[in-house]
Amino acid sequence: MQPMELSLAVKLAVLFSGIFLWVGMLTGVWKYLEIRKSPQSRAHYYVDIAHRSSLLYAPAALILAVLAYYSQLSEWINLICVGLNLAFFSFSIAAYILHGLLKDTTNQFRKPHQLGKFQLPGVLMTVAMFGLILAELGGTGILLWGALQGLF
Repeated sequence: MQPMELSLAVKLAVLFSGIFLWVGMLTGVWKYLEIRKSPQSRAHYYVDIAHRSSLLYAPAALILAVLAYYSQLSEWINLICVGLNLAFFSFSIAAYILHGLLKDTTNQFRKPHQLGKFQLPGVLMTVAMFGLILAELGGTGILLWGALQGLF
């Protein structure tokens, strides 16, 4: 059986889906260990978020792979759209893991914005969130448009 020829965008989305699933499993172990040692039987808020978001981004990445596979847009456009989504998914998971390790906040949007002992400027959070919104909604919307053309 010959392997199917897949674009780089599809390959990356499938690979990151597996990575996100694996990180979800690893953070699940971390969450369980925190639950066991906690008097309230609870893991830190951001350990839980890291676990759940990783498990949710895994199938989301597979959906991006399918959209890129069927997309009639250029490989570069598909790669950019998939790459932006994967970058922001990865950044979000990493931020959640970092907050879980540091135990510095239970709400990363609470002012002042904390990262360990450091306070982040509010404009940084605003720019990051607008970037995330634009990249994820825009990238996915463009992939959806390309897949719509490919499917019909």
